[in-house]
Order: sequence, then C-alpha cells, then structure tokens
Amino acid sequence: MKNYLPLLLLLLTSVVLAQTTRKYSNEFMNIGVDAKAFGMANAVVANTDDVNSGYWNPAGLLNLEDKQIALLHSSYFANIANFDYVGFAMPLDDRSAVGLSLIRFGVDDILDTTQLIDEQGNINYDRISLFSTADYGLTFSYARHLPVQGLKFGVNAKVIRRIIGDFASSWGFGLDFSMQFETDNNWKFGFMARDVSTTFNSWSFDDDKLATIQDAIDGQNQEVPESTEITIPKLQLGASKKWVFHYDYSLLAEVDLNVRFEQNNDIFSSSFASINPALGFEFGYIDLVFLRGGLGNFQNELQIDNSEQISFQPSFGVGFNYKGIAIDYAFTDIGDQSTALYSNVFSVKIDFSIFR
Repeated sequence: MKNYLPLLLLLLTSVVLAQTTRKYSNEFMNIGVDAKAFGMANAVVANTDDVNSGYWNPAGLLNLEDKQIALLHSSYFANIANFDYVGFAMPLDDRSAVGLSLIRFGVDDILDTTQLIDEQGNINYDRISLFSTADYGLTFSYARHLPVQGLKFGVNAKVIRRIIGDFASSWGFGLDFSMQFETDNNWKFGFMARDVSTTFNSWSFDDDKLATIQDAIDGQNQEVPESTEITIPKLQLGASKKWVFHYDYSLLAEVDLNVRFEQNNDIFSSSFASINPALGFEFGYIDLVFLRGGLGNFQNELQIDNSEQISFQPSFGVGFNYKGIAIDYAFTDIGDQSTALYSNVFSVKIDFSIFR
C-alpha cells in the first residue's frame, strides 16, 4: 500500500504544480466530442454542421434546422477515468443559432494514503480514505451569418471548473472564435481559434490539507503551488469537399492543419509553432449508412538508436442515421500507433424534428 503515496503525490504535483503558463493546460478540453469526428481523425472543422459544432466550430451551428441534442460517454485507462459530454443547440432565426455543452472528465474513488502511516510510524489501513478529481467545461456558443454570401462566424464562451478532492480547486474562463465559408460547388473551409483569450485558471488550495502531505516525502511539496494557470491559443484550419454519385452515394473528404504555438514532436515543429495534419473521409449511402476513416496525430518519434521515425494514428468508424436519430461508433489507436486517450467511442444525436 505504500506505493500509493508516491502515486498520489505525483498526481497532485503533475496536475496542480506548474509555471503560470503551461505547455499542456486544460487538456481534457482537447479530447474532442462525437464519434463521427473521432472516426475521421478529428478532421471536421470545415464540414461540421450539427449540435457538435459547438465544440468543433460553432459557426457550423447555422446549418441546424431544428433543435438537436447529443450524448457521449467513454472510459479511458482501463475504465479508471470517465469522459462524459452532453450538447444542445438550436437556431434562433434564419441568421443565428446558439448552443450549450458540458464536458466532464473525472477519476473517482482514488485512494488517499497520505495518513496511512501515523506519527509513530505504524501502518493503519483505517486511515485510508477516498477522493475524486473532476474537470468540467461548460461552453456557451453563438453563431451568425455575415453579409458575405457563404461566410459565417461563431464564438464560444467557456467556463472551466477543476476539482482535486479537498486539496485544490480552480475556476477558469476563456473564449474561442471560428469561421466557416462555403462555396457553390460544395467546397467548405473552416477556421477555429481555441483559447484566443489565453484561458485563465485561478486555483485555490486547502492549506490544512496540503500541510498533511508536504513532508510525506523529503524534498517534495515544500511550497504551495502556483495559483494561476494560462492556456495558450491553438488553431485548427481545414478544407473539405463533398461529392455525390448517382444520387445515392456520397464521399466527404477533409484535410486539417492543427497548430500549437510551442515546440513539440509534431511532424512540423519550430520554436514558434508546431503543425500536425489530419486527413478524414466519410462514404455515405442514401444518407442512412456511413463508413469513415482518417489519419492524424503525426509525430516524430525518437528511436532507441537516436534516429527519428514518423508515427501516426489511424482511425475508422461507422454511422447510422434514421429519421433524425444518429448513432455513431469510432475505433481509434489501431495497432497502438499512439498513446491516444480513447479506442472505442459511441455517441448519439437526436434531432427534435422527429417529434413533429
């Protein structure tokens, strides 16, 4: 049981301790929603056109003709962590639409072994308790047509709530901005700027709780962590086109570029920014059955001989849409090409037109 103590301290220091600006911050908001998007390697910023657009590109909400609701649940790390999402969107009039979505990523029933060993050095299992960590993201979306034909924009206002048991909690706020442009020949272009306001999180700590673990391991947790955290902006740009064959068959393809303003292992990387491409397609039959596939997460991986090798994450999925009810499935991380957070994802979308 002693092994749980370093694990707990690692969890606290990795999640809470940081510089004011972090290379990875609020990463649970980058996982994504909708099995359709996962099946296409998340290459959907240009073609997204339903309730899930509130996450991928709020400008896409303007394609809604009625109210829609979407639900998703998935489990990660051998069911240790749970990811849940619910989204709702509706048109306001013929020129604007709104949406609301909630994301929760949590790990429940974590063993708190900070009091396992008493002052006399004795192990007492009755002193073990449980706590949970949870991250919440509430997003308000608004979209509106611009005077230019085919051009529309969207904005997100995000409220972030993060909780680590009784040890620490934070509130955060941020903004996203997006655009979509559609031509007469089925070309679509999309732009999504996440955290354009450099999403700000303010942490508060329970000093009494932290005091109980500060000396648990010599030389660690001797100071109160930083109380502020800033999420740097990220960009996603995409272009897509849809072809229709013999009225019954369709093919949708999209290419995206995901940009982070940092240097990492992405296939294109510099001290200023890194770029990671993604490719996705969707083959449809009478808008009833869909087959999807994609390639993404291209990385330069360092090998044991110090050489670099390009790795990628393939994905595929299927979808079924009947009278306003869409059920989608995606399978990703094929062949363990990456360390993706998910492998099997199901989602459901309901269009309120079925109740007419």
